[in-house]
Amino acid sequence: MKKPMHNPASDVDIELQMLIEAVYLKYNYDFRDYTGASQKRRVLAALRAMECDTISALQARVMHDPAAFTQLLQFLTIPVTEMFRDPDYYLAIRRLVVPFLKTYPSLNVWVAGCSTGEEVVSLAIVLHEEGLLERTQMYATDINPDSLEAARRGVMPLDKMRVYTENYQKAGGTRAFSDYYTAAYGGALFDRALVDNVTFADHSLATDSVFAETHFISCRNVMIYFNRRLQNRVLGLFHESLCHRGFLGLGSKESIDFSTYAQRFEPLAKRERLFRKVAP
Repeated sequence: MKKPMHNPASDVDIELQMLIEAVYLKYNYDFRDYTGASQKRRVLAALRAMECDTISALQARVMHDPAAFTQLLQFLTIPVTEMFRDPDYYLAIRRLVVPFLKTYPSLNVWVAGCSTGEEVVSLAIVLHEEGLLERTQMYATDINPDSLEAARRGVMPLDKMRVYTENYQKAGGTRAFSDYYTAAYGGALFDRALVDNVTFADHSLATDSVFAETHFISCRNVMIYFNRRLQNRVLGLFHESLCHRGFLGLGSKESIDFSTYAQRFEPLAKRERLFRKVAP
C-alpha cells in the first residue's frame, strides 16, 4: 500500500523553524506564532545584511554572539510607522472615544507595539488638545530595546514633518503642528512634556501578561504579523486589561471578527477599527 503523498518542508523552512526555536530558547523572544511569509522575508533580508550563506550559519552566529541577535532583532521587528497614520483613526478617537474618557478622573492608556514612538506622541498630542494629558498615565511597550530607546528620545526625522503635518491636520489637529517640535540633534525634537507621563517598557504580547487596568488600548499594525492562535492570545490580554466598557483601537487591516473574542467587543467605528469592550 502506498504511503499518502505529502509535501516535505523545504530546507529553508526547516532552518527557519530551528532559528526561531533557538531564539526562543536562548533569548526568550517568542516569534514562533508569527506568520511564516513575513517572517521568512525578514530573516532572508537579515541573511543578506549579516553576510551569512545559510539560515543555519545565521543561527550559529546568533547563538554565540548577543550582538548578532540584537542585529537580527531589528529585522524581526521592522518598525513601519508614522505620526497620525490613518488620520481618520485619530479623528474617530477625538469624536467617539474622548467624550467617554473625559468622564474619568484619571486615565491609563496603553500603546502596545509602540515601535519608535510616533503613535505615542500622536496620541499624546490628541490627549493634550482634548485636555486629558495631565491626568493620563500612558504605557508604551515593545519587544525591541532599540525602538524603545528611540521612542524615549522623541526625535523624529525632519524630512517627515511635511507628511506628519498633513496627517495631523486631517486628524483634527487644533494648533500649528510645528508648535510641538524644534529642530535639534539632526531631527525634530518633540516637546518633552508630551511624554512626561509615559512609561516605556519591554513587553512581549507573545509571552507576557497584563500589567495594568487600562481605559484605552491602541495596538495598530502589530497583529497582522501574528497567526490566529497568537492573535487570540493578544485579544485576551487586551480584554483582561481593559476596564469595564474600555476601548480598543486596531490597525486598518486588522479585525476581531473571526477571533474567539469577537462577541466580547462591539464596533464603535468599524471602518476606523475602534471597538468597545462589551459589558459582562
